[in-house]
Amino acid sequence: MSEPLEELLGALSRLPGIGRRSAERIAFFLLAKPGEGKRLAEALAGLDRIGRCPQCGNFASDGLCSICRDPKRDGATLCVVARPWEIPHLERTGEYRGRYHVLGGLVSPSQDIGPEDLAVAGLVERVKAEGVREVILALEPKLEGDLTAMHLLRVLKPLGIAVSQLAHGIPVGRDLESADELTLGRALKGRTPL
Repeated sequence: MSEPLEELLGALSRLPGIGRRSAERIAFFLLAKPGEGKRLAEALAGLDRIGRCPQCGNFASDGLCSICRDPKRDGATLCVVARPWEIPHLERTGEYRGRYHVLGGLVSPSQDIGPEDLAVAGLVERVKAEGVREVILALEPKLEGDLTAMHLLRVLKPLGIAVSQLAHGIPVGRDLESADELTLGRALKGRTPL
């Protein structure tokens, strides 16, 4: 193969979830449709213009992100996520109309990440300054997410606001026998009355 093609395959293969075969499929698609390659190159060149929203930590290209700029969003509710790429998943549900706060990760003693390494102080400042009445914790249902949630609950409860977390349970379309005990236990605890 030519050197530029090998370079492209190597670059694509370094992306998460893309192995050599997927990289080849993408590269050959781009070679077959030159206009697509140019559009992709222009989009990648635009990554330099993307930074972080100074208010919530989401990705933004012009100061505040589109969610923080939107006056129709409910400023009394903050949904806390670990990373900015989790926000689009919540937005696609169409169920949440509040604002977000990105922590920048999760508490992880094994990786030497403590609450002081996250945007917890900024969250507390926002709650106090913006009149937030509820904080929803949308953190991963694993040990690090639980440790982070416990710390956040400790610093937010004295502020007199409601703190809730996403319900954990069995995904739609799955059967009970494929769920582990922890998931089933959380589903039972998080049950809602009908």
